Amino acid sequence: MSVVWVFKNGVYRRENPAGEAADGRRRKVLVHVPTNEVITSYEALEEKLAALGWERYLFDPHLLQFHQRSSVHLISVPRDFSKLKTMHMYDIVVKTRNIFEVRNA
Repeated sequence: MSVVWVFKNGVYRRENPAGEAADGRRRKVLVHVPTNEVITSYEALEEKLAALGWERYLFDPHLLQFHQRSSVHLISVPRDFSKLKTMHMYDIVVKTRNIFEVRNA
């Protein structure tokens, strides 16, 4: 595995030109545990969240947001599904315990 050090925005970062993460891990996916379904779109995610009582929150041109009336939690994800990152996936996992998990692709 070849790793290249890149300087961006004042920070040095290791990047792998082959597409894997710098530490050799593969891409992550969000999985709905009860059905073992990989979430591949916001339509699928919204359907699963709605079944748990989550509702779409205010309109924002850059974010999709979901909230539960019974809690103060707010899930915010980029409007473009291709920009969904691991940190967004873990945010969903933490706020919907035992329903979603993040796995290697």
